[in-house]
Amino acid sequence: MSGRQTMARTAKRGRLNWQLADVVGLVDETPRIRTIELEAPDWPGHLAGQHVDVRLTAEDGYRAQRSYSIATPADGSRLAISVERIEDGEVSPYLAGELRAGDKLELRGPIGGYFVWEPRRGGPLLLAGGGSGVAPLMAMLRERVATGSWVSVRLLASSRSWADVVYRSELEAIGRDEMGIEIVHALTRSQPPSWPGYDRRVDREMLAEVAWPPTDRPLCYVCGPTGFVETVASALVELGHAPDLVLTERFGPTGGPP
Repeated sequence: MSGRQTMARTAKRGRLNWQLADVVGLVDETPRIRTIELEAPDWPGHLAGQHVDVRLTAEDGYRAQRSYSIATPADGSRLAISVERIEDGEVSPYLAGELRAGDKLELRGPIGGYFVWEPRRGGPLLLAGGGSGVAPLMAMLRERVATGSWVSVRLLASSRSWADVVYRSELEAIGRDEMGIEIVHALTRSQPPSWPGYDRRVDREMLAEVAWPPTDRPLCYVCGPTGFVETVASALVELGHAPDLVLTERFGPTGGPP
């Protein structure tokens, strides 16, 4: 992902070293998105919402690198990223299709200190994600569960269809079993029969229904394609949410939401 902001408290890119991580697991989340579970012996730890650079080197020496959000909370030397396959991409077709357990990946991180959440930051939390933009928000949800925090959380996940919902089974379990966590889905292109949720793109009216009142001063984290992020962030501010409490992270070219 691109367009990230970094606070001074986070290590600068020039001070980060590349390291090799072992691929210890692969999970096909959707037909287009794969989660890569990694074991990085020299990993310094990370905060929910940070990301890593991944670098691939071809046999002729050509290198390509991309940034991916970390989808897991702090867990020692383990972390996971979720990669959406872009058919004409340089990196994602390999990561989401050819990579195998036992392979190694070169990565650098963690990076970013602006779009992060820790239990001490409190809440309530409104998390709004479009497509694979749910990844860093999932790290926040998992952090909340793992630490036993009781901060109230609402996740609004926008996906093209039910089959395109990333982390679907886990989200269903969290929404069913964890008190204080609500999961709301918006399916923009197709819906199952008798679908009870939203059947359109996220808009101002939807956010007015899902978000806490601005007077509650929720922390709002918005991540996804540029068009999605701009639409959601602008609508939240129009609804009266303080701009400094609406934190955004975007990726990919400018375009419409999922």
